[in-house]
Amino acid sequence: MDFWQELYSEFEDTKGYYDLAKEEKDEEILKELLIRVSQIEREIQAAEFKRMLGGENDINNAIVSIHAGAGGTEAQDWAEMLLRMYLRWTERKGFRTEIIDDLAGEEAGIKSATITVTGEYAYGYLKAESGIHRLVRISPYDANKRRHTSFASIFVFPEIGEDIAVEINEEDLRVDTYRSSGAGGQHVNKTESAVRITHLPTGIVVQCQNERSQHKNRAMAMKVLRARLYEIKRKEQEEKLEKIYSEKKDIAWGSQIRSYILQPYRLVKDHRTNFEVGNVEAVLDGDLDPFIEAYLLKKVA
Repeated sequence: MDFWQELYSEFEDTKGYYDLAKEEKDEEILKELLIRVSQIEREIQAAEFKRMLGGENDINNAIVSIHAGAGGTEAQDWAEMLLRMYLRWTERKGFRTEIIDDLAGEEAGIKSATITVTGEYAYGYLKAESGIHRLVRISPYDANKRRHTSFASIFVFPEIGEDIAVEINEEDLRVDTYRSSGAGGQHVNKTESAVRITHLPTGIVVQCQNERSQHKNRAMAMKVLRARLYEIKRKEQEEKLEKIYSEKKDIAWGSQIRSYILQPYRLVKDHRTNFEVGNVEAVLDGDLDPFIEAYLLKKVA
């Protein structure tokens, strides 16, 4: 209430400035008026954005999984480009990230990667990125310089606190240990510290290999599994509501949410909101906020 009362007071003061500028035809008052209007607009936009991040888990940390689509090296290189994009975005937001699992491609790029993003509203922001991302470019791996289309999928889950009950029976789990294939020194590669957990009823497979301790890797893999099972349950509830209201989902597995076109023209377009920008390099360097804001505004609307 304090916020709205202060904003209303600013609005009333600005109306007074407008009347004064109109009466006296004073350029200096007009300049001051424009500054005040811009400030009020920014404050209203900030309030709208807070309202957009009002979901049950929006304030939580996030777990982001990236998977290369079909297409071999092309798709694997695209998956690595997306990983870099999200890491750069998290730097801009001041979030902390940790790569807990990554699987390198045969020639270049990555087949998959999973990262944790720690910071207030990390999930609220990143949930806008779930879906299929499409890249169109002249392939650097094609000697004939032909245009290629590559796909990668992004899954975003809220990190679930220990206080939220997600029932996991030990008999439903198959736990495998293996030697890490990633960086980490001789100790990581010589011992079977990496952990892969398969949840048999759902077929979900999670793995972690970034820690030297098998115990720590198992704990992190279980955290990811809990988040994924929680997300499945949440989506099941959403689908029940959607049947009641006969609504269609705008994010679903298999949907193409955004295209990044480098050839024959340069454009990044979000197909859910029709928001687009021509500066592809800036987007791939982590400038994602305009896309996220456009998506969240549409969801609120």
